[in-house]
Amino acid sequence: MSPGSRAPQASAKPSAMPVDAPIPLHHILGFVAMVFGMFMAILDIQIVSASLSEIQAGLAASADEVAWVQTSYLIAEVIAIPLSGFLSRAFSTRVLFTASAIGFTVMSLMCATATSINEMIVYRALQGFLGGGMIPTVFATSFSLFPRSKQSIVSPLIGLVATLAPTIGPTIGGYLTDLFSWHWLFLINVAPGILVALSVWTLVDFDEPDLSLLEGFDWLGFAAMAAFLGALEYVLEEGPGKDWLESDAVATCMAISAIGAVLFFWRSASARQPIVDLTAFADRNFWTGSLFSFVLGVGLYGLTYLYPVYLARVRGLSALQIGETMFLTGVCMFLTAPVAGRLMTRIDPRLMMGVGFTGFGLGTYIAHFVTKDWAFAELIVPQVLRGCSLMLCMIPITNLALGTLPPARLKNASGLFNLTRNLGGAFGLALINTIMNKRMDLHLARLHEQVSWSSTKAMETLNELTHQLAPLGSDASVAALKKLSMIVRREALVMAISDVFLVLTVLFFSCLLLLPLVRKPQPAPPGAAAPAH
Repeated sequence: MSPGSRAPQASAKPSAMPVDAPIPLHHILGFVAMVFGMFMAILDIQIVSASLSEIQAGLAASADEVAWVQTSYLIAEVIAIPLSGFLSRAFSTRVLFTASAIGFTVMSLMCATATSINEMIVYRALQGFLGGGMIPTVFATSFSLFPRSKQSIVSPLIGLVATLAPTIGPTIGGYLTDLFSWHWLFLINVAPGILVALSVWTLVDFDEPDLSLLEGFDWLGFAAMAAFLGALEYVLEEGPGKDWLESDAVATCMAISAIGAVLFFWRSASARQPIVDLTAFADRNFWTGSLFSFVLGVGLYGLTYLYPVYLARVRGLSALQIGETMFLTGVCMFLTAPVAGRLMTRIDPRLMMGVGFTGFGLGTYIAHFVTKDWAFAELIVPQVLRGCSLMLCMIPITNLALGTLPPARLKNASGLFNLTRNLGGAFGLALINTIMNKRMDLHLARLHEQVSWSSTKAMETLNELTHQLAPLGSDASVAALKKLSMIVRREALVMAISDVFLVLTVLFFSCLLLLPLVRKPQPAPPGAAAPAH
């Protein structure tokens, strides 16, 4: 069966909207409500990260168990994102988004009232699955509802929300937990979630449902996709901490993911109505845009993780202090978004991407000179470069991948595009943790060779520490030895973090070599401003 025969069919609803036709006010308000719903869904990925210890204490969970509060959300979300295109075509944007918003809100309330870690994990998984349906739906709607002339306004808004939410998630989470309790990480979603659901149901009528799609629902393809992506997410989340194939669980999930991938791609190629239409990858700008989105995910989620690791484990800052330090990146993103939107209409988007990835690379290169004494002042330049570069990359990449696709292909393509960014973040975290663990072990071994009983410098430091801790009495020498060991571990960690920054520098600069693969976006195809089904 040819790719075109499996492509989503256009809506029967009239779609001959002039490119610059005025957009009804209720459509704009409905879209704004959808954007806010997407913000909540993305925010909740990271909002718990700074408060896991409080959740662990509140639910009497172990360290391994509480990690699933975040992992279960990510696994469920990564399954829902590519599925959203099919569901949106079958049920319509209005029904899918309203149902997702209601379910997300209910699960947020259930998370806040959870009394055991098992309940919390189940509720978080359902929250992630329901939230995942909202994210790509907003991206698809932004290109099907608004004409090309308005994309310089809409694209920065979408890009800002998609990148700002995970960046400020730890900050907001830290404030809520510090001022109230961890329950408010979830309760904060309830009132806005109700408002979003009511607004979307009342104001959104962009397209019509096509329930006939459900008659050929590919259950085998769905099961294969869930096994492929869910097991892969688990492998990437747990692999670095469990030494990959040394863990039976990780090895088993790796095998499940591989089998699921084979079945999923087979069903995508052979099913009459595949659960996810992969033919969008035949478009060069879409697959190159998705590749850049993957790398952008590394920069977005990876650095949102790496900086707090340094600030917490080396500098000893609290979750609230880390959030205040990282807030600078969010400010830079907010200020750069309208500038990037304006530039999009004036210069080649490939040039914007080149400048953005160069900024990413410069920021991580500067950061690789990190020492134990770096504080807010030393992190200003890396954070400014990261915040500005995120916007300079995100906006042209999104327009490159989705901006010139026919309306009928937008919903499926949007799910795939957002999936690549999330997978990029998962791969980035796995890469960062693996490199950090391996390099820390190496640096520890080398430092132990230098900090030995035969080292004059080490003995002088030990004697000085013993003198400082003399008020402890007979335990002073033991305490001094322990403190020296902690200093060695801290230095090894700083050196490992420096190595990670250097690897990320190479990754970001290597993206510049891929820019020649990108075609300069051509004018949108006829009807691209019309509502898509």
